[in-house]
Amino acid sequence: MKYRVRLVSTTRYEAAAPRGAHVLRVRPREDDRQRVTGFAVEIEPPSALIVDGVDFFGNGTQSFVIEERHEHFTFRATAEVDVRDGASFAGGTTAPWEDVRAAAWASSHIDAQAPAHFLHPSRIARPVPDITHYAAQSFTPGRDIFDAAQELMRRIHADFTYDVDATDVTTAPADAFAARRGVCQDYAHVMIAGVRGLGLPAAYVSGYLHAAPPSGMPRLEGADATHAWVSVWCGETAGWIDFDPTNAILANESHIVIGVGRDYADVAPETGVIVTSGKQALDVAVDVTPVA
Repeated sequence: MKYRVRLVSTTRYEAAAPRGAHVLRVRPREDDRQRVTGFAVEIEPPSALIVDGVDFFGNGTQSFVIEERHEHFTFRATAEVDVRDGASFAGGTTAPWEDVRAAAWASSHIDAQAPAHFLHPSRIARPVPDITHYAAQSFTPGRDIFDAAQELMRRIHADFTYDVDATDVTTAPADAFAARRGVCQDYAHVMIAGVRGLGLPAAYVSGYLHAAPPSGMPRLEGADATHAWVSVWCGETAGWIDFDPTNAILANESHIVIGVGRDYADVAPETGVIVTSGKQALDVAVDVTPVA
């Protein structure tokens, strides 16, 4: 499936900022399931230089400084992406989750995809006893890790209410779990906290989700917007498998990956430093269109 993606993000400042330094993470990733055939980014106010880079986890970055005084910052990112059809896991038997846990902790790999980076507490996704206990109900002794993770994904989907007004980007997994409400970021953080609480590697995946479902299927939550889901390391053979707890499905050709990290803080579309005061208001619009 080929898509054309357009993201427009505008931040308005109550007091004008004399200068701003920014890093964007909005370029879709290149991997064995996804190929980027075009990408461009525009910023307003303009910058004299935009530097393309790649962070530790392999996510594309665009870094720049805005030197003029400004009351708003806008960036527009467009991309064309080919996504391989089918789910991220074709099915089959994976190892018991206890064996996968032992293999993850014994692994000596330190590359960006190594399970070691996704075992420990991160800035947002920290294990919480209540969430660990909740996850453990799916990870019963000797159970196949794929089956256990899939059941946990489905339970989160069933037990939580999708509510755009319940949380924001600063909400901790413990608070979203207590409320049983939130958006895709919260669903993902709760699942990551539960999986990591059991000693297993789990990563946060950011991206887009195309709105149009297959014929006869319901519209997906989080569609045509920035989206988030979870990648669980299921052993050396199966590798990383992507689960979308917001929709209780495996990631498929409708999921367009932008970034992978330990939690949202690693893959936020925009980070940086500005000097200003007062409140800020953010508006984001996403359009995902299939290309024939």
